[in-house]
Amino acid sequence: MKTLIVDDEPLARRELRRLLAVHPWVQIVSEACDIGEALECIQMRCPELVFLDVQMPGGTGFDLLERLDRCPRIVFTTAFDHYAVKAFDVNALDYLLKPIEPERLAATLDKARDIAMSSTSTSNTAASLEQLFVRDGPKCWFVPLHEVSILHAEGNYVRLYWGDSRPLLKRSLSALEAKLDPLRFFRANRQQIVNLNFIQSIEVGIGGRLHVQLRDGPEIEISRRQATLFRQRAAV
Repeated sequence: MKTLIVDDEPLARRELRRLLAVHPWVQIVSEACDIGEALECIQMRCPELVFLDVQMPGGTGFDLLERLDRCPRIVFTTAFDHYAVKAFDVNALDYLLKPIEPERLAATLDKARDIAMSSTSTSNTAASLEQLFVRDGPKCWFVPLHEVSILHAEGNYVRLYWGDSRPLLKRSLSALEAKLDPLRFFRANRQQIVNLNFIQSIEVGIGGRLHVQLRDGPEIEISRRQATLFRQRAAV
């Protein structure tokens, strides 16, 4: 598993590298000491797992995540345990308190390997996004895209319909659309992309439009132009 270590303290990076050395399936592809360097490493090296310090010069680990198009699995590392609640609020893979205990690290790596194997067996396309990091005001989350029913454009931002939550993502709908799994998501109209797995019923409307009722959600109108494409895919 390709792994990146992000920490501004050289001794901390060296110690984590030593602890990871006993797990031969973990391949450390690079190290970074700040947010800018970490962003470049993630874009170039494409790690599957990142050990991310919370507090660093120039911003926090959360600031880094907000700048990523694709989020690898994240394990937060810090000497301050009051960050734990926030780390789990964003659904991080795990949270390790420094100094890191070998047994605790081993348990985290087992979890990372199990999730990676599960994702590989269920993924439709390797190029598609699986999750998004979203920070909306004081709250932040890792949002699994298969749980998002609607992506709704609000200006240059996107509102995610994720269960009872409606976080706002600071990206445009068009930019996001190109990265979504085309087998799961469909552009219903200019403002909305719908998750096909959430469709409960479909009715034909006036002028060739389609009205799609989502389970536990609102009704979405598929424009006349998009309805033709939808019929070809769904044989409606």
